[in-house]
Amino acid sequence: MNFRLIINIAVHLLRARLKQTVVAAVGVTFGIAMFITLVSFMNGMNDLLDGLMLNRTPHVRLYNEIKPSEEQPISLSAKYKSNTNFISSIKPKDRGKAIYNSQAIIKNLKADDRIIDVAPKITEPVFFNSGTIEISGIINGIDVVAEDKLFQLSDYMVEGKISDLKQNNSIVIGKGLADKMLLTTGDIIKITSAKGNLASLKIVGVSQIGISDIDDKISYTSLATARKLLGESTSYVTDIQVKLFDITSAPALAKEFKSKFDLDTIDYQTTNSQFETGSTIRSIISYAVGIVLLIVAGFGIYNILNMMIFEKMDSIAILKATGFSGSDVKWIFISLSLIIGIAGGVFGLIFGYIFSSIIDVLPFNTASLPTVKTYPINYNPVFYVIGISFALITTAVAGFFPALKASKIDPVEIIRGK
Repeated sequence: MNFRLIINIAVHLLRARLKQTVVAAVGVTFGIAMFITLVSFMNGMNDLLDGLMLNRTPHVRLYNEIKPSEEQPISLSAKYKSNTNFISSIKPKDRGKAIYNSQAIIKNLKADDRIIDVAPKITEPVFFNSGTIEISGIINGIDVVAEDKLFQLSDYMVEGKISDLKQNNSIVIGKGLADKMLLTTGDIIKITSAKGNLASLKIVGVSQIGISDIDDKISYTSLATARKLLGESTSYVTDIQVKLFDITSAPALAKEFKSKFDLDTIDYQTTNSQFETGSTIRSIISYAVGIVLLIVAGFGIYNILNMMIFEKMDSIAILKATGFSGSDVKWIFISLSLIIGIAGGVFGLIFGYIFSSIIDVLPFNTASLPTVKTYPINYNPVFYVIGISFALITTAVAGFFPALKASKIDPVEIIRGK
């Protein structure tokens, strides 16, 4: 089989039907361009939303949860152990929020080669005092360097720097809280702990996560300042936050750490299951729309090749009468389809990239996401590989059935009919 001759004949047939060829190629180009644009934009949006979630959530969190004792005294009694006991008004066990032996646990975790780093944290409810008004909120005592490394707090600062928290008696408050209390960098804020301890802290920065419920209540200070406010020891920690190299192992490691350290644990997937579901659905929708566009373009190619076969019956008969086999004729029309697919696919990739680049520079300003200035786009090369591969598969399948029909044409019947 002379493939060079087959491709030459296919090119001449395409040139003879140039208008229909261009229409078919444009259909493929449009399908791929829209597929790449949609997938790039949707995955960029998923990356943005997942980033907001993952940047603020540890992969595994270790803490002490308030809960009732799993074993009640009556269950330990030999007399009533085998009986069915009905117990009401069970009170939670006072375990305390502090993680005991936290320094040894943190040292052990940092030595684990599966872990990027560990960030200890103190989380406590407080009241922010504005004159006679008390606004409930949360203060987070953090290891400033570790917290910024793992959770990129600097990206959410709209005033000041997170590193300024290393100063004694300093605090960073949320944008919503700052607006409510008319406070800015350099002002003094008074805070009352749940135990009644009172402290005056200097505001060194304002952060904005983009979630109003958080920005209205959140604040950050150093571990030392938080311990001083709460009147706790220098080892007091309520949370140990862990970031992993392989985030997919988070559920398994959460169970391992729970058993190893006798602490309550939770992984990021459990904490943010709604975000995970939303990202999956958006990805399915974007891929489905893109694939439908390519299938529609494939039907267009199928119809054009079908019409070409009816119009080129004489040419096909002559080819077969001059020695071309049915297989040769079949490959001529498959080549027609693949040429359209390759040409349309290449231009589709180019226009898909252009459209994505245009979206990438469009301004996207929202108060809830102060660090985002343009619409998010993901330029993952995998999307382009998927696009061109699916285009070639679609056009090859669309061209196969007309090609099969052309290969079965009887030249004697065509010539006799003429």
